[in-house]
Amino acid sequence: MSNSESEDQLTLRIGQERLVIQRRYEVISIANDFVIALWFLVGSILFLFPQFEHAAIWLFILGSFQFLIRPSIRLVRHIHLRKEPRDGWDC
Repeated sequence: MSNSESEDQLTLRIGQERLVIQRRYEVISIANDFVIALWFLVGSILFLFPQFEHAAIWLFILGSFQFLIRPSIRLVRHIHLRKEPRDGWDC
């Protein structure tokens, strides 16, 4: 496995088991999209019942806010700050 591949995975140890998430930013983006869809689906259903209209509006606002997170995840995926190894040329 190349160095860039190992940096793009997340490994969680659970007892003697390991959960390895490949392409972690893509997984985060997919999870975010799933939650957005859930907010809009539940909000749409709640709009069918007048007594839940206020909650439906808030779910739409929450889903819309999460749409702002999508480009942030993509940006973080492309921009990384890495600590450079010391080579004796410190300023």
